[in-house]
Amino acid sequence: MAESRVLRVGIIGCGEITQVVHIPTINLLAHRFRTTYLCDISQKSLDHCATRTLGGTPKTTRDAEELCASPDVDVVLIANADAYHVAHGLLALKHDKYCLVEKPLSICFRDIDRLLEAEKTSKGKVMVGTMRRYASAFAEAVREVGGMEKITYARVRDIIGPNATAVAQSGTFPQKFDDFSAADSQERVEREEDIYTQALSTEFGVPVTAGSKRMLRVLGALGTHDLSAMREIIGMPKSVTGANLMLPTSGMFSVLFRYENFGVTYESGLSGVPDFDAHIEVYSPTKIVRVQIDNPYIKGLPVTMTVRELVGEGGFQERKVRTTFEDPYTLEMLHFYECVTEGKTPKTSALDARNDVELFRMILKVDEARFAAEA
Repeated sequence: MAESRVLRVGIIGCGEITQVVHIPTINLLAHRFRTTYLCDISQKSLDHCATRTLGGTPKTTRDAEELCASPDVDVVLIANADAYHVAHGLLALKHDKYCLVEKPLSICFRDIDRLLEAEKTSKGKVMVGTMRRYASAFAEAVREVGGMEKITYARVRDIIGPNATAVAQSGTFPQKFDDFSAADSQERVEREEDIYTQALSTEFGVPVTAGSKRMLRVLGALGTHDLSAMREIIGMPKSVTGANLMLPTSGMFSVLFRYENFGVTYESGLSGVPDFDAHIEVYSPTKIVRVQIDNPYIKGLPVTMTVRELVGEGGFQERKVRTTFEDPYTLEMLHFYECVTEGKTPKTSALDARNDVELFRMILKVDEARFAAEA
């Protein structure tokens, strides 16, 4: 059998997600990937991460374009601050390279449309890191739901405890550094403010306040996982009929989506209890399908599917399915490899991610009075 091609990876962003997930995953997939270049504004982060990679010491730089242009880089993994995702994705596409971009790709239409336009003239493509959609149990749940006669109701939930607790117990021992300049910090703030104004005021027609910015930030950081998976398993909703966007005051929020013939409850937020309560549950007259997601920062915690259904004239059956212990991040990287080596368009593409921004708009717009009162 012919030896598989090993893709050389340039990673932009050497913070927590890179240290806890991406470098360890790439190291374990050494037959498919090898880290050859690192980019970050922190020299200490670069030095630390350079000691954590397998297959030789990677080159390091503070210049994202240097990494994207390098002949030592086949693909780019973008895992730095959200405000730079699109700018660095554009650099990867400029140099004809596939890029895997951490979610959210963006929280405004303008910037996603820039990537879509750049893809038209590039040999590269954008893949968004909504890794839950690559869990094998989730794929099984999509098939189960697709076989339902009709959907009568669905529930989407994602209430999670402090992520720092999971990170501290992950066995990856990440380090945080602060050796970046005041100018770097100011540039990030200015980019974020531009994106918030573009999304909230220009595109959504929602007041730009501390509350609306925080709500949009959490929808991008946490909600992208839920809404992206919801779209795949049951489709795009027709409208939002109500929302209690009380996250800035209570830490929780809830949304009611309307589909053609059923409704969906979406509840999410941040808790002080170190638990990870994330699931999607879909109901039909004779079957209930639930996909349960565990904390992805702890490698090997399985994603499972539970099916409860009517049997015969009044019998009941419950099945719990664990298709594999392979984690979603590993499966995501294997899909990325397949797309790059076979020239395919990723399932979680830039065009697909545009629908998440539309859901952000729908959610924020229905409760805009809350933010108008705050302004």
